[in-house]
Amino acid sequence: MRVIGLMSGTSVDGIDAALVDVSGSIDDLQAHLIAGETYPYPSELRDRILSVCGGASLSIAELAELDDAISVQFAQAALKIQANHRPAVLIGSHGQTVFHRPPSDRLGYSLQLGRGAAIAAQTKIATVSNFRAADIAIGGQGAPLVPPIDAALLRHPIEHRCVQNIGGIGNVTDLPPVQTEFPIRGWDTGPGNMLIDLAVQRFSDHTYDQDGAWAASGTPDSELVDRWLQQDFFQQPPPKSTGREQFGKDYLEACLIDASGLSQADILATLTEFTAASISHSYHRFLPKLPDRVLICGGGSRNAYLKQRLQSLLGDSIISTTDAVGLNADFKEAIAFAVLAYWRYYEIPGNLPEVTGAPKPVLLGEIHHVA
Repeated sequence: MRVIGLMSGTSVDGIDAALVDVSGSIDDLQAHLIAGETYPYPSELRDRILSVCGGASLSIAELAELDDAISVQFAQAALKIQANHRPAVLIGSHGQTVFHRPPSDRLGYSLQLGRGAAIAAQTKIATVSNFRAADIAIGGQGAPLVPPIDAALLRHPIEHRCVQNIGGIGNVTDLPPVQTEFPIRGWDTGPGNMLIDLAVQRFSDHTYDQDGAWAASGTPDSELVDRWLQQDFFQQPPPKSTGREQFGKDYLEACLIDASGLSQADILATLTEFTAASISHSYHRFLPKLPDRVLICGGGSRNAYLKQRLQSLLGDSIISTTDAVGLNADFKEAIAFAVLAYWRYYEIPGNLPEVTGAPKPVLLGEIHHVA
């Protein structure tokens, strides 16, 4: 089946679109990327999304208008990615997360804008959306959702691998060798690029630190990093998930107060070290042993300094990107939502209870057919 995967992450950089040929089921899953492209949001729309993610109040009418605008952008991305190819027959759209609250002593809640029904109507392609809802409804975190796809595509017979996505938020899939009985697990490790990007945007007119060069020119404050790692989230065992609500602008402001005596370069070095250290801390604390190989994907896979610091902290683990094993590092998340839509179409459960904390596997996503 030819499927389009669409998603925009917590960095709100734009819409990642992947046109994918998907075949097989779980044990024999194949996902071949035909085309991948990132379509930036119009600047005014991106600003509105970030404002809402930052806690700005909206009327119901304003929320509807924002949902409309995001739906249009997602539909246009789907049409553009297949323009020069044989058309897709299904879309899997994660939408744009604007709020995520993991379950605790109350129900979890997660809101993705860019409704699937509107995308289906505009593209004339059946669309699966709202992937988190079913898992959350039965008590799961609703995140991360990519680990079962990582398991199907990247698990190795004898090599212990971790697949580390570094988007706005970091999340890991722990893949023990096939020949062991250890379960596949996954969880959010903490901030990914988010704090670094927010600091760069505060200090300059750039949106991110190219190759980590600015951070590499500074010196990280290891005492600050160690202090930040004592916070509750990093001590909490999996399953766990997080988002901009926890590691957004307010969190950065607290970090900047702590780092008030440092230069801008030193602050960026410290925030980059914090991201790398949060990943390393998570592995050391929650894995039985360090992996043989760490496969990085997402925007952080292009940050040379961040990868260097991660390698230093993880010792003998081999650090590479998912490109090295045949899965595009830039579009892996979009490919995953194409697969999740394919699984939903064929009524294959898409969550891993060991990852989300849900009591059982469930079908993920709502299918919107074309009239």
